[in-house]
Amino acid sequence: MKRMRGWFAVAFMCAGLAGAGMAEELAIQSFNGTGQLVFNTLNSATNYRIEWASSPAGPWTNFISEALARLDSIPAAGSGSVTCSVPVFYRVVASVTNGVLTLDSAGDLTFGAVAVDATATRSLTLRNRGSVALTVTGISYPAGFSGDWAGVIPPGGERDVTITFTPTEIADYGGMLTVHSDSAVGSGMLAVSGRGVNGYMVINVSVGPAAVSYPVSYLADVPGGSWSDTDKTTKIVLRRIPAATDAFTMGSPSDELGRQSNETQHAVTLSKGFYVCVFEITQKQWERVTGTWPSYFNNAAYREARPVEQVSYNAIRGSSAGAGWPANSSVDASSFLGLLRAKTGLAFDLPTESQWEYACRAGTVTALNSGKNLTSTDSDANMAEVGRYWYNGGSGYAAGGSTSVGSAKVGSYLPNAWGLYDMHGNVAEWCLDWYGTYPCAVSDPKGVSSGSYRLDRGGGWINLAYGCRSAHRGYDTPDYVHISIGFRVALPSGQQ
Repeated sequence: MKRMRGWFAVAFMCAGLAGAGMAEELAIQSFNGTGQLVFNTLNSATNYRIEWASSPAGPWTNFISEALARLDSIPAAGSGSVTCSVPVFYRVVASVTNGVLTLDSAGDLTFGAVAVDATATRSLTLRNRGSVALTVTGISYPAGFSGDWAGVIPPGGERDVTITFTPTEIADYGGMLTVHSDSAVGSGMLAVSGRGVNGYMVINVSVGPAAVSYPVSYLADVPGGSWSDTDKTTKIVLRRIPAATDAFTMGSPSDELGRQSNETQHAVTLSKGFYVCVFEITQKQWERVTGTWPSYFNNAAYREARPVEQVSYNAIRGSSAGAGWPANSSVDASSFLGLLRAKTGLAFDLPTESQWEYACRAGTVTALNSGKNLTSTDSDANMAEVGRYWYNGGSGYAAGGSTSVGSAKVGSYLPNAWGLYDMHGNVAEWCLDWYGTYPCAVSDPKGVSSGSYRLDRGGGWINLAYGCRSAHRGYDTPDYVHISIGFRVALPSGQQ
């Protein structure tokens, strides 16, 4: 069998030889004992004609228009023998009148685990195996997948198309991708699948304050199972926190040891997920964004991975535009968040108070996010597991001391169920809201409309155990600077 581009040619002797075609080729039986030529058709986009020849080498002749006349009018001389050539070879010629679309992929197109709101891409090759141009009119995708292309693929040509997967919730995604074309063989279909997970966002600030931009990337999981010092100093890592569509209980129960009167329990719904820092912003990260080292704990051998402190709410957001929350979410261009926004193009901010407590608790209802309560309001072994406070190193707060006294290196204690560190102790953390009385059940709260004090949560190395509980509320004026107050940044989901 001989295969030619756009034409398929097969020749057989009339003595009855037969052959089987390859996939998408003709399968022909010559005579087959019946005096008939039998062949199997290809597809509806193909025309056929029968040709004959007196030898396999040809020349081949259109059987219908010429062969009958030659067989009916054989010249012969009188009273002599006649020898004539009789055609004994036949072939079927198939002319493909459309392109033939194939999708080149090794099995299903699988994206695997991708962080919610992140984007992953794969390449798919569209190939035209026909002899004429193929027009792709569009591509249909199941939910979560995208990346359209339309155009012409020449005969024998191909086109690489980028397929994008962007999960918007924690779920399994999948379905059929369909490429539509003018090919008579129909549309090309391929199964695609992926999984949305609560992943991580990474901001690379290593270039420092002179950088024009900071690259942002995403991870589906902790690389190698643990974070490095780089992730605490020259990168800022945020974890995506799921929406609290089923309300969580904010505040503390009346019998919680160390409870304060301003911690009234109430139901809070958060309709959207958000990102929040895995670690408190460190001194090196602050320097990489602003170019300054404002902290009290200034020993150069230890300071880089310690949380930044002695930074006010105003220094983080700004005292002009940055004072507008909750009326708006603007920040001053010269503030930490103003610089970070400008170099990432993303609307980073402080977490609201409700976001902070929801992220801290990670599903727990106890005083500590380890699932444990306090046994003492002052020195407590359960508190010592989850963060630096007065009784496990905080009291020795020499400015030039190591991380064994005062503030600790971030990530030195147990994380919560969502992988967030130092939500209890180390440094208290500024939140967006003005301090005020808790409301009743509420959805997506922004705090009271105005006030004199901004909130800080989580307590710090200077606090006793009760001041580091999940529900404890601290508050100070926006310009207040203290050696035990820092922050972590957040990003509302959907603002990437």
